[in-house]
Amino acid sequence: MAVHEPAMPGIALNRFGLGTRPDDTAPADGRQWLLEQLGRYEPRPAAWDPLPASGDLVRDTVARQREIRDTPSDQQAPAREALRKAQRQHYLDAIDMRTLSALDAPTPFVERLVHFWANHFAISAENPAVAMLAGSFEADAIRPHVLGRFEDMVLAVERHPAMLLFLNQNASIGPGSVAATRATRRNPAQQRGLNENLAREIMELHTLGVRSGYGQEDVTEFARALTGWSVAGLGAPDTPRRGVELDQGTGYAFQAERHEPGPRTVLGRRYGQAGQQQAAAIIRDFARADATARHVATKLARHFVADNPPPAVVERLARAYRDHGGELKPVYQALIASPEAWRPAPAKFKTPWEWLLSSLRGLGRTDLQGVRVAALMQQLGQPLWRPGSPAGYDDVAGSWAAPDALMRRVELAGRLASLPDAGMDARQLAPRLLPGQLGEATATALSRAESGRTAMALLLVSPEFLRR
Repeated sequence: MAVHEPAMPGIALNRFGLGTRPDDTAPADGRQWLLEQLGRYEPRPAAWDPLPASGDLVRDTVARQREIRDTPSDQQAPAREALRKAQRQHYLDAIDMRTLSALDAPTPFVERLVHFWANHFAISAENPAVAMLAGSFEADAIRPHVLGRFEDMVLAVERHPAMLLFLNQNASIGPGSVAATRATRRNPAQQRGLNENLAREIMELHTLGVRSGYGQEDVTEFARALTGWSVAGLGAPDTPRRGVELDQGTGYAFQAERHEPGPRTVLGRRYGQAGQQQAAAIIRDFARADATARHVATKLARHFVADNPPPAVVERLARAYRDHGGELKPVYQALIASPEAWRPAPAKFKTPWEWLLSSLRGLGRTDLQGVRVAALMQQLGQPLWRPGSPAGYDDVAGSWAAPDALMRRVELAGRLASLPDAGMDARQLAPRLLPGQLGEATATALSRAESGRTAMALLLVSPEFLRR
């Protein structure tokens, strides 16, 4: 299939990237520009430097919770409120770091992939402790692995305290474990047992996908294998002792006394590994499964190509995944090579995050002075790291193109166009932001706008800018 060459720079910058900046030079070869980014990506850009390690955040929270418990009951409420405020501030700071990292990213294609995977492995920050850890989850579990092997990213994600707390894995105890037996002796009336949340979401959302052949017994067996995976100080001691393995950097802890003893059989395969390696072996097999290859390929094709991804693209990406043992770079290379991804018609409607980010980049912003990203994302209906479901935010137009949602973008476009440094001429800016993609109707509307501010606002909500 022929590719519409004049549109390729705009497709590379806007569909694969994060939106064009005024000072961007349109790449002569869009595909090559994307491929080169795979060798230039920095997992920890300067914007993330102020982020505390998740292990430090966990230890600080555990220490403050202990202080609260040791405080007279009539003085505990203010201390709890102070802890919640501190956790909320960590969340807000991380949102700003994420945004700053994206505004001037030298590898915007890979930055988009980071956002894609963070939504694939969604956490939801309603829990203050999860909110506090949301930034470190993306920085430590997603960013270092986005160009590596999928199984390594899955293991980093599932062991991160944000995921463990979000899905209540820290409360899961093997019914036949040492800890459960001891607890039953102390208080026979209090039942402790499995929590299957993490096992189910790993299988259904993170790896194999729904209707891929597993049953309830497979979920339960996998949940038994996962017992003992916990968070330091929350279901596991925060200082090393016999039977406890700690990762001081992340705050992950494996507590052997909570692990259900014995072999497990999942999807017809027997796993006799001891301790935390049992669940890790199961996850590695999930990551290498054909069902996972197809699940990952479908989601990537939906994100970059079309809400209903072409079967040929899905098969091409799945084959690259299988042929390279779950290495992700070859999958991205197959995506870039897919002619369907370069069709001129903008098939994808921007999510609120994509639209706000591309708007700020289009206005040339490299700082957040005067921009409260968390509040704006709340207004737009997509608060960061808060999808409310382990499935993450939808990636299709039907979820974001309703009339009321569009009106919120129109209102916000006017405010963005009024920012102190938004005084560029929209008529001159439009061809740079939408190289090869600016339509005649939009160009005419911009030329007839009654003011520069109105023209800029019209550009930000034009059909071409709303899509990628």
